[in-house]
Amino acid sequence: MWIATKHGFYSVVQKEAGVWHVRARLKRDIENLATLVGFPESEVQRWDGADYRWRIVVENVWTMTAIFQALCASITYPNFKAEIAATPDQKDKLPAYHDIWHRMHDMQRMEKLPDPKPAKRGRQTA
Repeated sequence: MWIATKHGFYSVVQKEAGVWHVRARLKRDIENLATLVGFPESEVQRWDGADYRWRIVVENVWTMTAIFQALCASITYPNFKAEIAATPDQKDKLPAYHDIWHRMHDMQRMEKLPDPKPAKRGRQTA
């Protein structure tokens, strides 16, 4: 799962049953998450040669819940891209987020939708 937040960009995967890797491409992003959740710096691991160099390995569902709760609680803005533009250590990602937004918008426009069903006629009940 990809998660774009005002704290950083993360990829979360379950490598084996009950073991999640919260991964980041940039050290500052994983450090921001560790600070947000209250993890010691020693929890941050460096995996050179991996597609995501920085990670926190989580072996407890309650810890994963705490991470998601902290991220949800940090949503205090009405527009994500505007928040990124206003966040000094994240604003360099704004062009990438714009690219993702545009590509997903294009997919939405190209989506084939079924014809709308005609409205049912007759007596309506409450």
